[in-house]
Amino acid sequence: MPAYIVIRVAVKNPEAYREYTLHSPRIVAQHGGRFLVRGGESVTLEGPPSGDRIVVLEFPSLEQAQAFYHSPEYTKARALREGGGDASFIAIDGYPDAAWQDVLAASNQLSFD
Repeated sequence: MPAYIVIRVAVKNPEAYREYTLHSPRIVAQHGGRFLVRGGESVTLEGPPSGDRIVVLEFPSLEQAQAFYHSPEYTKARALREGGGDASFIAIDGYPDAAWQDVLAASNQLSFD
């Protein structure tokens, strides 16, 4: 089952952070991952607005996501990010399609009437 790493970064030093961003794609790919979201425009729909950079990575499994984060290569890349920004990383299992189909079918039976 796919797994995701959701990252929020408050970039403090764009130059230091940029060096980190040059290295991270190849390390993500080495561990079977890919970027789904990498910065870009965001709009806060609920809650307090945040200027944080949002990144979402997809991996084939939670184990591979964790292996990426704890790998020697990524440890070196993280060192490049020091001083560039404060980050929060959360690894989470994806939602199985069969479970989605079940909850969607149940939800479709409901109405607000």
